[in-house]
Amino acid sequence: MMQSMAGLAKRGGSVTGAMMIATVLLFPLPAGAQTQNGLSNLFGGIFSGPNPAPSQATPGPGGAQTGAQPWSGEDGASGHPLMTAAAIRKAAGDFNNCVAGMWPDAARRNITQENFQRFTAGLAPDLRIMDLMDSQPEFTKSIWDYLDILVNDNRLAKGREVLAKYKAQFDATERATGVDRYIIASIWGIESNYSTQMGDRSVLQSTATLACIGRRQAYFKDEFLSALEILNRGDLRPEQLRGSWAGAFGPTQFMPTAFKRFAVDGDGDGRRDVVDNPSDLIASTANNLKKDGWQAGQTWGYEVVVPEGFNYMLADRAKAMTMAQWEKLGLKRPANQPLPHPAEKAYLLAPAGAQGPGFLMLQNFRVIMKYNPAEAYAMAIGHFADRLRGGQPFVQPWPRQERELSRTERLELQQLLAQRGFYKGTPDGQFGGQTREALRNFQASIGVPADGFASSDALDRLRGR
Repeated sequence: MMQSMAGLAKRGGSVTGAMMIATVLLFPLPAGAQTQNGLSNLFGGIFSGPNPAPSQATPGPGGAQTGAQPWSGEDGASGHPLMTAAAIRKAAGDFNNCVAGMWPDAARRNITQENFQRFTAGLAPDLRIMDLMDSQPEFTKSIWDYLDILVNDNRLAKGREVLAKYKAQFDATERATGVDRYIIASIWGIESNYSTQMGDRSVLQSTATLACIGRRQAYFKDEFLSALEILNRGDLRPEQLRGSWAGAFGPTQFMPTAFKRFAVDGDGDGRRDVVDNPSDLIASTANNLKKDGWQAGQTWGYEVVVPEGFNYMLADRAKAMTMAQWEKLGLKRPANQPLPHPAEKAYLLAPAGAQGPGFLMLQNFRVIMKYNPAEAYAMAIGHFADRLRGGQPFVQPWPRQERELSRTERLELQQLLAQRGFYKGTPDGQFGGQTREALRNFQASIGVPADGFASSDALDRLRGR
């Protein structure tokens, strides 16, 4: 994603995206943990169809759309003062002045006045984005449903076609960066279903809207000005800068600021075209991962069997241990395969608690999470890459009998944890590391496996049933 919408969407790294990530993915990091590269149009096309930008929307001057789905006119669910209906209307009324007021900053970035005027002419706010920014779905996907959707036979077949078609480009990039081709192909497939679901909103319009309206203006001002820099330099044309509501664009969903940091000219033609040029796309995605610390020749993690009675308080990203140490605690790979590289450090992730498989996560898993800060996303990327390489599905079963808690139930669970003194945050119905830790501490206090899995049973225990 080169990273997800800044906490919302992707590091400016996939918000296929944070942006939304918390809305659809299972284990989001705190907002702002990453800039997203684009969390991609977020799983827009995966869970609920393509991004809401209507195909009949007509681009106006500067890439603005007409005919898009209208704003609800309601206060945002976040409760932020800049997301009230009155604040949104007031800011929208001053939109033209806001955009014009960014000229001095654009000039400092060496954007010509002619190009500034040309690319901003006719821009109008897309207020529907305010609803999308603050959306809080009542239901989310379980990690097993999420993996079923993303890692499927059709996508794998297309991925193998892409790997064969662009073999020369993958060969060159792998030699230059050491980044695994299967990971790059996996990101391409999961972020945009191999360029078929990239989003249809004008990046200029989206980032200008968010730079002038709503609760993330400072962040999106940088994204908007960076989009202008891309156009001013001539790397991309305005019609190519189309993507998610948060501004992520291209097959691997770069945010404009991530493009500036990581995009490279893979074929030497003088442009960095991560939208339509496979050489640039592959090389730029690999450069993103390399600069984030990718370890050449290493995998992302291993599925492991966790022994009965295991202390799940150790299942924490902050509690990395060597493979040898994990082995002494009874962890092993399926079919009794030994854990490789005894001195290598990893942390234990148990996304379905004691009822599901465990995973020892290595440095490259952390790198994928820099691309998009969600454990479910990073696991899907790693597993999809393994399957493209010829690997098999996960061996251990998921607890498919478990249902996902509704948002109302998730909010209640956090509130009950807070009442008992375990949860210190503000209940919001979104589960991250803080909720998981609080739940583990509660489970430990009542003598059940402290796996942090938010099941209906865990909620019933908190209710005192």
